[in-house]
Amino acid sequence: MPAHFVQACSIASFYYSHNQKVFIYTDDQQDAFNIDEYLWQFDGDSFIPHNLLGEGPSYGSPVEISWQAPTHYCSVLINLSLQAPKFSNHFQQVIDFVPFDEQLKIQARQRYTTYKKLGHILSTTNVEIKHSTHKVD
Repeated sequence: MPAHFVQACSIASFYYSHNQKVFIYTDDQQDAFNIDEYLWQFDGDSFIPHNLLGEGPSYGSPVEISWQAPTHYCSVLINLSLQAPKFSNHFQQVIDFVPFDEQLKIQARQRYTTYKKLGHILSTTNVEIKHSTHKVD
């Protein structure tokens, strides 16, 4: 699993612990399933209530994951997609990543430009990502 996906799960855990609803957006169904599976094994000491969009309670869970647009209100969007989602303005906060790979950096710059055009107030934070030994099949 890419390091920024692991970091996204840590961020989701942080916001969940602060009573914020989180939506993790992925490019495709397989990435959503990988995040879902990883959250099941993420931290043995605390469970992060989560589900794939459309599963779980009708009002949504604290952390929802999908490759499709959200159907419930969440305050935090964690974008793992290569594109800036058109629905990003529906969130109070958007979290995105700039991976080390040069091609992925180019796509991250394009997302940054899109977020600016959509009127987001942008700030950046450097995060040291530790490599995980977890594997999702």
